[in-house]
Amino acid sequence: MDWNMIMDMQKVLDDRIMDKINRTRAEVKDEKLLALLVEVGELANETRCFKYWSEKGPNDRQDILEEYVDGIHFLISIGLDRTYTIQPTIKPSTKSLTEQFHVIYEGIVQYKSNPSETLYHQLLSDYLSLGDTLGFNETDIFRAYQDKNEVNHERQKTGY
Repeated sequence: MDWNMIMDMQKVLDDRIMDKINRTRAEVKDEKLLALLVEVGELANETRCFKYWSEKGPNDRQDILEEYVDGIHFLISIGLDRTYTIQPTIKPSTKSLTEQFHVIYEGIVQYKSNPSETLYHQLLSDYLSLGDTLGFNETDIFRAYQDKNEVNHERQKTGY
């Protein structure tokens, strides 16, 4: 995966947003972390992995992938704000989807309390492992990221 290209694309989007709202990256760090929590929740909802009471399976793979890359946008944005090096690898997980979501939520909360590069890399790694468990390969993620980045730019034009 071309992480440098993803970082460049995210930086352009972030700069556009920051110029528009006239706030600093430091001023929106808590909002970004909350947005990431929300996006992770929306992703979990699409997978339906926690809905033990329901017989309905997960939603459409494309919908799940779109929610997944929303999380990638925020994770990369957070890493850029802190000027972290981003060259992750995708490692398969043996945990259930539900367990993986718990790990990610806990990682976000830990990172908020202690925003270290080590915790950031662990969080990103855990999120990429979740993508692997969901059946997404690097090509899927990269293309979906590009598509969503384009949508996000269009949304900025229309005052989304």
